[in-house]
Amino acid sequence: MQVISVFGSSRPEPGHPDYETAYQLGRQLAQAGFAVATGGYIGTMTAVSKGAAGTGGQVIGVTCDEIEAWRPVGPNEWITREIRYRTLWERVIHLVTHNDGIVALPGGIGTLAEVALAWSQLQTGAMPPRPFLLFSDFWQSALDALINSSDVGETDRQLLCFAATPSEVVAHLRRRVGDRGRESLSHDQDNP
Repeated sequence: MQVISVFGSSRPEPGHPDYETAYQLGRQLAQAGFAVATGGYIGTMTAVSKGAAGTGGQVIGVTCDEIEAWRPVGPNEWITREIRYRTLWERVIHLVTHNDGIVALPGGIGTLAEVALAWSQLQTGAMPPRPFLLFSDFWQSALDALINSSDVGETDRQLLCFAATPSEVVAHLRRRVGDRGRESLSHDQDNP
C-alpha cells in the first residue's frame, strides 16, 4: 500500500478549521486507497488518523520517547500501526523519507522543520522524487520570501505543489503516485 506522510500542528482541537480539514484529508486519502503516516499524537495528527481509520484506512503513527518526555501525551487511539523511535530526529527522518508522497498542513516549528528537511532532501536528490504538497495559503505566505528569492531556483520551486482543499491534494496524489506505481510495475514486468 502506498503511504502518504502528513505533517501538521499538534494544537488544533475538534471544531477548529485546521482540525476539520485534516480529518477530511485523512478520510479522502484512505478512500483513495492510501495509508497515512503521521507523528501519531494530537492535533491534526489525531484528525488525519481519525479520518483515515473511520473509513477503514491504515494509519501509521511514528512516535518517539523524546516527544513523550517533552510533552507527556501518548499516541492517539486511531493508529493501526505504531513505529517507535528513541529520538525526535529518528522520528522526523522516518516521516520524511518513508513515504510515496508528502502533505504539509499548517503547523508550527516542528512542521516547518519537516517541510524544510523534505524539501532539502528532494532538492539534493538524497531521496527519490515524490509529490510534495503544501496545504492552503498558509505555506504560500510562510515561504513566500524564500520561494521568490534569488537563492531558490526554478527547479527547486517546482519541487513544491500548493493545494487548497483535501480533494485537490488527493487528486494530485492519485495522478502523481499512480503514475509512479504504473511505471514501477511496467519496469518490473520488463525486468523479471
